[in-house]
Amino acid sequence: MIEVRVQSLGLDKSSNTPVVILQEVDGERVLPIWIGPGEASAIAMELAGMKFSRPLTHDLLASVISGLGARLVRVLITKVMENTYYAELIVERKGQLISVDARPSDSIAIALRMGARILTTDALLEQNAVDVQEAGDMGDPDQFGVDPDDQTEDAEQAGLRAEELKEYLRRLDPEDFGRFNP
Repeated sequence: MIEVRVQSLGLDKSSNTPVVILQEVDGERVLPIWIGPGEASAIAMELAGMKFSRPLTHDLLASVISGLGARLVRVLITKVMENTYYAELIVERKGQLISVDARPSDSIAIALRMGARILTTDALLEQNAVDVQEAGDMGDPDQFGVDPDDQTEDAEQAGLRAEELKEYLRRLDPEDFGRFNP
């Protein structure tokens, strides 16, 4: 498994969709994951150190995990199928590891709150990552004009094939995204 960190949050200008950019801790590859605005706000607020008097959903789950005498050991971003990423929360309680299926965006928001590591597979990084050094020379990221996080039917209707999606991701540069503000 390869450890990644939240490099930045952006806004895909072509689809107006928030994107979390994960970067290898000991490398240059980045992995963009299109996420919802609520999760993007939760990640952005934690990165900015913003706290509220009452717990928000991700704060609540972190409190429940701790209150049950458990800890979040790590988050695993395990696979992507039909443009949807999958993740697992690995929780340890009384020496027992428990795996909980979760969305990567929620998992990242909780991991940031609990100081847990975020990991993904080398294969997933190789298949879907963008190399920061190469991204700037790859052309216009708006050429496809579709949101790569759309469901399969929508992507097929737009004429976006798997290879086109990979090429689209290769061409993305974190600088091409607008900054996301909660």
